[in-house]
Amino acid sequence: MKKRNLLKSMIAAGVLSAMSFGAQAELNGSVNYIIPFGPGGESDISARLQQPFFKEKFGEDLVVSYQPGGGGAVGWASLNGLSDDGQTIMGVNLPHIIIKPAQKDVGFTTDGINTFYMFHYTPDAIVVTADSPYQTLDDLIADAKANPAQVTLSGSGKASANHLAQIKFDKMAGIQTTYVPFKGTGAAVTALLGKQVKAEWGYSTVGAKQGDAVRMLAVAMEERHPLFPDVPTFKELGFDMVGGAYRGIALPESASAETTQMWSDMIGQINADEGFRQQMLDGGFAMLDVDAAGMDEFMAARTEEYLADAREAGLIE
Repeated sequence: MKKRNLLKSMIAAGVLSAMSFGAQAELNGSVNYIIPFGPGGESDISARLQQPFFKEKFGEDLVVSYQPGGGGAVGWASLNGLSDDGQTIMGVNLPHIIIKPAQKDVGFTTDGINTFYMFHYTPDAIVVTADSPYQTLDDLIADAKANPAQVTLSGSGKASANHLAQIKFDKMAGIQTTYVPFKGTGAAVTALLGKQVKAEWGYSTVGAKQGDAVRMLAVAMEERHPLFPDVPTFKELGFDMVGGAYRGIALPESASAETTQMWSDMIGQINADEGFRQQMLDGGFAMLDVDAAGMDEFMAARTEEYLADAREAGLIE
């Protein structure tokens, strides 16, 4: 947090001005963009979408590599030992970088991750098969009230965005459902389509990828997703739920304020590109723009929310 506070002070003082990174720091060749998961997931997909826009705007290659293990923890634990010259960046995810170090020693701390931009999230959504008897969210709630713990929902892992959403929603709706964790969104979708569970705590990206095979009952957004104009938000239905799996990018903690600002500006430029935004929306993602200067406030709010939910569920002490 200290580096981000310094960065914000420098911006306020006029030492660094937005979009003036060329005079402060610059790239020197291709960039290694480490994804701390295996290929094919949503972190990988969004990084691949960023690649051509990065090349077009900044003239350098964004080379995606993978460092899977521990649900991201292996990569994040290694981040601060990497070169801090701006030629290496790493994807970060919420709630992962908050919950994991709160559960046990995983080799990194939340405050030790120098996140400089959060650029999108995959909104939480309750997803059912196209032939499910649940036509609406009220149908699922009614079944859960009549049959406590009998409504099963698959999701991606324990203490994940899916799991925290299930915990929060059950409390809001006054119901008790059973969350069944799987190793990744793909496996959770397979369980849903195979009728191993009655529903899934998934994301809007599941609806985009599975098409007519599934139906979303609600999405956790402020407004309806443009790709799914007929799917209501949880807020519309009386549940104050907005969020999902947030994704951003970080540098080693020792990276200079100038390098951090340079990267914040560059990713901000890509995020502002209408072509990039449209590709992301077409994939079911929701856009987000939290730059380096706004990161402290954003992280503080998310940390308070996630830790409260996790404690209530007994996921952390």
